[in-house]
Amino acid sequence: MMSLVTGGAGFVGSHLVDALLEVGHEVIVLDNFSTGRRQNLEHVNGPLEIIECDIGVKGDWLAQFERVDWVFHLAALADIVPSIVAPENYFRSNVVGTMNVLEASRRAEAKRFVYVASSSSYGIPDIFPTPEDSPIDPQYPYALTKHMGEELVQHWVQVYGLPALSLRFFNVYGPRSRTSGTYGAVFGVFLAQKLAGKPFTVVGDGEQTRDFTFVTDVVNALIKAASSNSVGGVFNVGSGATVSVNTLVNLLGGDVTYIPKRPGEPECTFADISRIKKELGWAPQVSIEEGVKKLLEQIAYWELAPVWTPETISEATKDWFRYLGKKSDT
Repeated sequence: MMSLVTGGAGFVGSHLVDALLEVGHEVIVLDNFSTGRRQNLEHVNGPLEIIECDIGVKGDWLAQFERVDWVFHLAALADIVPSIVAPENYFRSNVVGTMNVLEASRRAEAKRFVYVASSSSYGIPDIFPTPEDSPIDPQYPYALTKHMGEELVQHWVQVYGLPALSLRFFNVYGPRSRTSGTYGAVFGVFLAQKLAGKPFTVVGDGEQTRDFTFVTDVVNALIKAASSNSVGGVFNVGSGATVSVNTLVNLLGGDVTYIPKRPGEPECTFADISRIKKELGWAPQVSIEEGVKKLLEQIAYWELAPVWTPETISEATKDWFRYLGKKSDT
């Protein structure tokens, strides 16, 4: 069995590569290393081919699809502020790139296609836990482009019969998470701060809650989805719980400094996972306590990560407040 993983050198992608090799797959990774790291795959011993390319631009990489069975499309630009400042980059990567990957998969007659969508497409939901049929209301270009990618997948299912489905990830965390971006950012930030002996920078009062889902659980969901016969479905992937940032800080242990709340961020993320449990037979296995313990055991990964301070965060998020702050004032 041959699987192709776009974004396979990234946080979630590299864990997926590990899992696929473990079950006997050969794996091709497509990554431009804008956020992915070669270090994430250095430990791999197995039939792995890594191709550096930009999926937003058609090229020789398209030929790789001719020999694959399963396609997992994880590659995306995933930072909020840069998407506000330079939305065209996000449309090229997350929309045009997704269309290129879909077309290559269709032409190669891939047996399964799994797209990683984002819970950010819900915007600021008012139903908890949030089901898949909740209103779509993206608050910034990253969220918009990820949902547009999801719409493309649905269209390729309807028009071309591509055997595809989408998984809406909530707040994924675990080893190899970054200190910026959508997935695992708060953990990466906090662990780098802990190593440096600096206080945790908590947004607002810290009582906002997040559906923190451990990376091995989402990887299992990806493989479960590819192994299923489901076509055209959209599934939430969450932990089955929602945990406050203050609780997370208590589990990590350390001093805290509070910084201004950011506009456009929900007070709560909490996935309704009843559909994926019923239709795909998947359920999360790792509790927040277990997950944090695993992270602390591997904290050395973040030794060279940037250490964010209230001042650097304020500078990095000024465009966030500039553009999204207008919405909260109206």
